[in-house]
Amino acid sequence: MKGLSEMVEPLIGWYRTAKRELPWRDQKNAYYTWVSEIMLQQTRVEAVKPYFQRFMQELPDIQALAECPEDKLLKLWEGLGYYNRVRNMQKAAQTVMEEYSGRLPADYEALKKLSGIGNYTAGAIASIAYGIPVPAVDGNVLRVITRITRNDQDIMKQSVRRQIEEDLSQIIPREAPGDFNQALMELGAVVCVPNGQAKCEQCPVAFMCQAHACGQEMEFPKKAAKKPRAVQKKTILVIQDGHKTVIRRRPRKGLLAGLYELPNLDGWKSEEEILSCVKEWGMTPLRILQLGEAKHIFSHVEWQMQGYQIRVASVEEGSLGDLIFVEPGQNDGQYAIPSAFDFYAKYIKEENRT
Repeated sequence: MKGLSEMVEPLIGWYRTAKRELPWRDQKNAYYTWVSEIMLQQTRVEAVKPYFQRFMQELPDIQALAECPEDKLLKLWEGLGYYNRVRNMQKAAQTVMEEYSGRLPADYEALKKLSGIGNYTAGAIASIAYGIPVPAVDGNVLRVITRITRNDQDIMKQSVRRQIEEDLSQIIPREAPGDFNQALMELGAVVCVPNGQAKCEQCPVAFMCQAHACGQEMEFPKKAAKKPRAVQKKTILVIQDGHKTVIRRRPRKGLLAGLYELPNLDGWKSEEEILSCVKEWGMTPLRILQLGEAKHIFSHVEWQMQGYQIRVASVEEGSLGDLIFVEPGQNDGQYAIPSAFDFYAKYIKEENRT
């Protein structure tokens, strides 16, 4: 790829002088690279920083991650979403402890065999931490390369991604593969940006960008239209006994598996239906108050929610089956409640004013 090879030197030079200072950079620490790359999937850098720092404070190495109790692990991940990612990280950490003496393997193919590690993450770890000349192609890189080459193929197709990986593998510099990969990521994150006008005047490789030459930067990359998300209506219940609020654990399989939630019902229920359900759960409702509507969007489904706060008479501990009463703020350090419930979960921390 003679054309693409022209970008190597100016791109690396730009990166070394303009790169952002990030807590996981320049450590030559494979664990740091791994955790940060998983956290950064579909999450902004500024949002990830405090999560990364807290995670490393609590789980500073692979052994700590492998041995961490599940509730604590999920609580550390709370707010990042896609909880299977951190579950897969723990599975991979356990494999690394058993098969690699607690050190991530310095081998691209071996990395890809670990739970939750695909081509991109394996490429990032191998190149950044171990100096192995393999590409790391994420959404930022796909955007940069398709604009430079004016590639109008659908980037959601694996064949297109594989071809871009192959093209980059032919030009990646053996003496600086980590800097090269991070430079492409950085360029896509801060210059050839995903949402908004490309900052071509700041781009070190604008001179060779075919989309820029045609004034078509915003027409790339190409993606096939997504299927519309399924819509599910939910009734969320904030059930409170004095200062305590009811939560429960979700099923071990499926969406948000194993996390804690506010009790909820499928569909939008009337106050009469809600009160009847609360009675069936063994509680005596005293008052009910509407809390308003909220929405949460997952990858393939959208929840449209209506919430209600229900004051109930005191009940004996252990009499509610899988329902758990928690004190205000108790969930902060113990129970991982996904962000889908944020609009209503705030009431767990507040005095019951119904």
